[in-house]
Amino acid sequence: MLENKIILGSEEWCSFPELGIPAIKARVDSGAKTSALHAINITPFVKDSENWVKFDINPIQNNLKTVIHCEAKLIDKRIVKSSSGFREQRYVIQSKIKIGTQDWEIEMTLTNRDSMGFRMLLGREAMSGRILVDPEQKYLLGQTSTEQLKEFYINSTQLKSGLRIGLLASNPELYSNRRIMEAGEMRGHEMHFLNIKECYMKLDADKPEIHYRGGKILDYFDAVIPRIRPSMTFYGCALTRQFEAMKVFCLNSAGAITQSRDKLYSLQLLLHHGVDIPTTGFANSPLDTDDLIKMVGGSPLIVKLLEGTQGKGVVLAETKKAAESVINAFKSLNANILVQEFIKEANGKDLRLFVVDGKVVATIQREAAAGEFRANIHMGGTASIIKPTADEKRIAIKAAKAMDLKVAGVDIIRSSKGPLLLEVNSSPGLEGIEGATNKDIAGEMIKAIEKNFKWK
Repeated sequence: MLENKIILGSEEWCSFPELGIPAIKARVDSGAKTSALHAINITPFVKDSENWVKFDINPIQNNLKTVIHCEAKLIDKRIVKSSSGFREQRYVIQSKIKIGTQDWEIEMTLTNRDSMGFRMLLGREAMSGRILVDPEQKYLLGQTSTEQLKEFYINSTQLKSGLRIGLLASNPELYSNRRIMEAGEMRGHEMHFLNIKECYMKLDADKPEIHYRGGKILDYFDAVIPRIRPSMTFYGCALTRQFEAMKVFCLNSAGAITQSRDKLYSLQLLLHHGVDIPTTGFANSPLDTDDLIKMVGGSPLIVKLLEGTQGKGVVLAETKKAAESVINAFKSLNANILVQEFIKEANGKDLRLFVVDGKVVATIQREAAAGEFRANIHMGGTASIIKPTADEKRIAIKAAKAMDLKVAGVDIIRSSKGPLLLEVNSSPGLEGIEGATNKDIAGEMIKAIEKNFKWK
């Protein structure tokens, strides 16, 4: 009967008590079949032998600091066509919606609605038999003011438990740094970008200090995320050690970063922990070039300048003559070099496994662009999702643990002898792997910091 139905405008406020969402603005759209709720960091899991899903939501449009962590029983997975014609597979949950004084169970899909005007879309399936829509009206059941929203969300655990986190790096515009800042703010933390070059320190046994531009003393941080470019390793690690002396939790320690940047020592350390690497020779401007080449199985082989950074100083020598020429060129520099066997069957591909707090959170396969060679770091080429084997995951976790890194990019190559480790990166980039996998790796880094502070 018409008299028993609720009349709504095209926009209304509603709530989801079971999800802990006290107020969210909804677009009431009878043209849409399915309801949809904004969600990020969507992760399925098993609870009491049933399939559930957990997700985060920023319930207020254009407000990334207010975050609600939700979980609900998973009832379905569906292919949904968006208003733009894009098809995507979405998780479907069921929860009680409350509008005005009435509440009832509805189904809704979970999807990122950052680009949309509303965090919630109420479709006709949820309205059937209960609602009439007057598209010319808005907020017929009441408007929620900014003051009310503050009251609703001021006591959320996310706001109460926010940490002060510093990102120690060089370039605030770098994708990885922007994502980490965003991820921290979205989880309710106070984020500060600290430019390495603008920090200076006071060495004192009783009261060590770090000062920032203008003489500001940095004595209020709970945690620091060091993202140190290779050229700033010495000073960046000195600052990280100073933060550690001030009892600030550092996501990667100065000692771990320092040893990861020493190519020779890091390989020796990994071998000591039982991690296999390609056969490698090391020399300081060798006199016996011929024996060094034989040591790693002859040509083709890879020659690396030990002090090289970001893929520079890495050469593929396809013949013995080419290898001798490259090695002799480095001899003239009196340089330390690594000579490493070339894994032909890898066909220019390697894997990057991203490890956070002892877990592999994402993996991609990287392939060099046609006609190009990239060793360890692919500055070009393509990245694609790939499922690592149990052995590859085990190696990546063991490597990060051996280097004492909570965050690491572990590069592995597949060979006829099994997976071999190429390199462990203590400041791995996020752009390629987040873009390929669509995973919130920056959020995983923030979660690793939160885990350390649970005792508080």
